[in-house]
Amino acid sequence: MARPAPDTGNPLPNSVLAMIIFVVAEIMFFAALMSAHTIARATVMGGVWPPAGQPRLPVERTAFNTAVLLLSGVLLYISSRRARAGYEKACSYLAGAIVTGIAFVLLQGVEWVALLREGLTMTSSAHGAFFYLIVGAHALHALVAIAVLTSIYFPMRRGTLTPSTFAATQVFWYFVVLLWPVIYLRVYL
Repeated sequence: MARPAPDTGNPLPNSVLAMIIFVVAEIMFFAALMSAHTIARATVMGGVWPPAGQPRLPVERTAFNTAVLLLSGVLLYISSRRARAGYEKACSYLAGAIVTGIAFVLLQGVEWVALLREGLTMTSSAHGAFFYLIVGAHALHALVAIAVLTSIYFPMRRGTLTPSTFAATQVFWYFVVLLWPVIYLRVYL
């Protein structure tokens, strides 16, 4: 299997720069959502959040989900380090990052179904609306990022993946992974 192409001296490939610009825009989007959530939470009548009659979010279960997602980021990092010696050494770690990313999304889906059964919906309260908006936007980003990770797996196996494509994909996945603990701390706790 081929080694990654050598660095051409270009300090920042265009694909990586484009992904960084995209991620910065997405950071602003999520910052706006979480700022609105923080304001709504601080100004709720009676100072009680979540509102009476709304279920509490599953903090412990989601802490486990958070660890699964962070593990995915670690596996992608190891894949990147192993890729320096050749892609054949990196494929299994990339596959592990994909599988743990999928596990995170599935576990969050199970959580959503349970919360819907308990009465937390987009229209049940501001709590429900913000929860599904913020967590749902993250889930959408996670699904797209998993699709992108999966799309680079096969070129990596063939040894045809370009280092810049791998680097741009990493930027996107690390954004998804590192954004989640911030969401967890702001929305769940």
